[in-house]
Amino acid sequence: MDQSVFAAAAAMTEMAGWMAHDSGRDDLAARHFAKAMPLARASGDALLAANIAASNSHLALQAGRPAEAVTWARSGFEHLDHCPRLPSLVARLHAMTARALAAAGQQQAAERALAMAQDSIHVPAQDVHPWVSPFDCAALASESALTLRDLGRYDHALQWAEEAVSLREEGRTRSRALSRIIVVDLHAQQSDLDAVVHCGYELLATSPTLSSVRFVNQLAELRETLNAHRAYHPVRDFLAQFDEAVRARRLLLADLLSPQSGGQAHEADT
Repeated sequence: MDQSVFAAAAAMTEMAGWMAHDSGRDDLAARHFAKAMPLARASGDALLAANIAASNSHLALQAGRPAEAVTWARSGFEHLDHCPRLPSLVARLHAMTARALAAAGQQQAAERALAMAQDSIHVPAQDVHPWVSPFDCAALASESALTLRDLGRYDHALQWAEEAVSLREEGRTRSRALSRIIVVDLHAQQSDLDAVVHCGYELLATSPTLSSVRFVNQLAELRETLNAHRAYHPVRDFLAQFDEAVRARRLLLADLLSPQSGGQAHEADT
């Protein structure tokens, strides 16, 4: 059988995994990713296998398993030993490594991995790959913000989060909205409550047609963070509008917000 058939099957299966992840079904996403990897190996496409390893790393991190996330990212680099390296994919694997190490409290190692990701993203690409997930400067800015947030470096994390918002194209509504959540969260971590309110209203201006369980789940997590600051009157007023906006989104997503998705946050977009 033509090996390209296996590559296409692997890519479509991985895509199904990401769709499940965005619907809050990480259990189903994990099963799709598990099926995608042997298909990628059968195709002989090492870049595709490395890409799926990065997806597995991401999912393991969201499940609270940073050691497994690091293992997956490193396995991705092993696949790259057998093919020309794609700079964006190298950057993505370094970013996944950095986030996992930060979650594990390994500050210096996380910072080194993040620096390598930022170096790699600027290397000119010699080729393109039809099945490898896009990973650009905006995605890396978002991952950098999350890594630095987990390291407690809120000032630098905020700079990267704001960069992620500014770099997102207008058509990338979900990615920009997820980046705005990070910005609001970081202002809250620093107790800059006027900035929380200002940036929070920008977040609420996100198109009401955005259909993403992941976005709604992350709003729920942000709500818990902001509730600690409700004694401040502007925050309390903002939360009233915030809650109304979330209720409206939940009504639109009622069929997708199953008990399995549970209204729990699973990810920050790359």
